[in-house]
Amino acid sequence: MQIQTVGIIGAGTMGNGIAQACATSGINVVMVDISEAAVQKGLATVAGSLDRLIKKEKISATDKEAALAKIKVSTDYSALKAAQLVIEAATENEALKIKILQEVDALVGPEVLIASNTSSISITKLAAVTGRADKFIGMHFFNPVPMMALVEVIRGLQTSDATHAAVQALAQQLGKTPITVKNGPGFVVNRVLIPMINEAFFVLAEGLATAEDIDAGMKLGCNHPIGPLALADMVGLDVCLAVMNVFLEQFGDSKYRPCPLLKEYVAAGRLGRKTGQGVYTY
Repeated sequence: MQIQTVGIIGAGTMGNGIAQACATSGINVVMVDISEAAVQKGLATVAGSLDRLIKKEKISATDKEAALAKIKVSTDYSALKAAQLVIEAATENEALKIKILQEVDALVGPEVLIASNTSSISITKLAAVTGRADKFIGMHFFNPVPMMALVEVIRGLQTSDATHAAVQALAQQLGKTPITVKNGPGFVVNRVLIPMINEAFFVLAEGLATAEDIDAGMKLGCNHPIGPLALADMVGLDVCLAVMNVFLEQFGDSKYRPCPLLKEYVAAGRLGRKTGQGVYTY
């Protein structure tokens, strides 16, 4: 299958980032969200991102207009019927994702592939709520999508070889490097990353070092481009906590116990960059 049009559910950070990556690669996009304000905000974010690339002389103004022309927005799921692949990029909430996926499954043609951008929820479980489990797959993009080269392509137990091949080819068309991952809590990257972030919170809570020194230690000692606490603020502390809770539930191992300090920050609404305050103030 050649994917010429991609439907995206969710115009937030991940959704509009995926839309930009597709549109700049010449792929038509239909981006859907619950309100006109949400889709217009997503479209404006893409335009702003393209403007920054123009300033850096990475693209021309003509390239920007061509990319924006590839993106159609709607608040009606029926607009997704034009797509050969629909990517669900809604909030990391299992019940919400299941509701959305069941609606889409009932709406689009039987040949349409469906992917989830989930960062922690079982692809096998999500696939099972649809009537096309063989055509269901995980496509885990990383933030910011236009800049990050990796896509985790996650095969559920039921995912067919043809579905995997089509989605892997799309990822490459987007200029990304796909890695194939078996279904499992957190897949590969978050399975390693989020417990490291959680441990950094334990180190901070125990007063072993300041946040700045913890981050400097990992940047200078491990050659990480950004420290774990600053990265947590970028990811969203609520997302980090949600993933740790998934690990604790799925593995039943106390080593995945979320740090109480992380839970406190989330309870206080200090979620990171998106709220203006997390470990650091923005």
